[in-house]
Amino acid sequence: MLNTIAKPFVRLVERYLPDPYIFVLILTLVAFAAAMLVEGNSPHAVMVMWGDGFWGLLTFSMQMLLVLVTGFMLASTPLVKGILNRLASLARTPGQAILLVTYVALAASWINWGFGLVVGGLFAKALARQVRVHYPLLIAAAYSGFIVWHGGLAGSIPLTIATEGHFTQEQIGIIGTGQTIFSFFNLAIVVMLFIAVPLVNRWMLPPEEDSHYVDAETLKDGTEVDVAVTRPAEHLENSRILAWLIGFSGIAYAINYFAGGGGLNLNIVNFMFLFLAIVLHQTPRRMLNSLQEAIKGGAGIVIQFPFYAGIMAVMTQSGLAATISNGFVSIASADSLPFWSFISAGVVNIFVPSGGGQWAVQAPVMIPAAQELGADLPRVAMAVGWGDAWTNLLQPFWALPVLAIAGLKAKDIMGFCLVQLIITGALISIGLTWF
Repeated sequence: MLNTIAKPFVRLVERYLPDPYIFVLILTLVAFAAAMLVEGNSPHAVMVMWGDGFWGLLTFSMQMLLVLVTGFMLASTPLVKGILNRLASLARTPGQAILLVTYVALAASWINWGFGLVVGGLFAKALARQVRVHYPLLIAAAYSGFIVWHGGLAGSIPLTIATEGHFTQEQIGIIGTGQTIFSFFNLAIVVMLFIAVPLVNRWMLPPEEDSHYVDAETLKDGTEVDVAVTRPAEHLENSRILAWLIGFSGIAYAINYFAGGGGLNLNIVNFMFLFLAIVLHQTPRRMLNSLQEAIKGGAGIVIQFPFYAGIMAVMTQSGLAATISNGFVSIASADSLPFWSFISAGVVNIFVPSGGGQWAVQAPVMIPAAQELGADLPRVAMAVGWGDAWTNLLQPFWALPVLAIAGLKAKDIMGFCLVQLIITGALISIGLTWF
């Protein structure tokens, strides 16, 4: 049984996986050593690359933080939380809870990665209040839905190359989402994962005597209690009219944007989530309370993203990322390039866990290779995206929001994610190569 196979992976990760902050510090030192030993850069040169690049992703970091924050605020609205609680009542057994949280997390992550992470975490807690289930696996199942994000509506690489003025436009032009997100091969991969990921999670469910449950304190849902309004300023803070005037203005802009032919990108996704949250929270005070909770889950992004920007600068400027990518490209053909792009992206993602940042690193290598070999450029671009999404199952950085909601540590869930990494890697490889 798969639950027996998963046990050694769970024990391995619990014993050896450090906190994500420690993980990024170790990766920084590994990047330093590789840049010096493999690429022959001097310690001083590597130090300068790292320091100069440390703040190089501030704009992107803010976009990523807003994806998380706006997704959390929308997911924590009374309407969405009510839907999640009603869905949770459908589960009667631990197996049903594991399947249900995985399906919901997959669907939500396909729509938007930040929304999926938050919905998955909140829904897992709602299920744990209904059913006694192995809590670490339940949270791992919620996080495993994240695997589909780069093949979904908020995938940063397909949205980037579909946006006018992107940094590789002179080389590849504008590639619409019909060739990437909504292509047959990408949708086929998504469908395969929607079938396989829930089943794998279900088969990893340990017997009752080996299950770990969670205390009632951890499962509190933080339901707000309205307080009496006594000051004039509190009338404004609790004004539905003020919230709705601003909120519906934002929704009107979004409708006008799409009616005018605008496409999906990170900014418009964040914009829609923010103003939907403003409307659905009904008052500024409730929205601000949700924001305070959301920011807690974003602490890891704030402190760790600059380190990853520094690592990315070292990887790029030292030539290390190009060496890794070129190593895979050198053994590729037009048909196999998407597969090797996927594998190389998975390796690079351990050091640069950012879809947009990773495309900045790998596009200068993969685009000329695809053009020289006559490979399918949209497929190669999506292969890089899938590689990024794939090893996020092993890279604890993006699990931080789910873990913050669940009250767990990375080592509690990563053993289960490692099993998913092996199985989903095989399925995605088949989809990129044969579909």
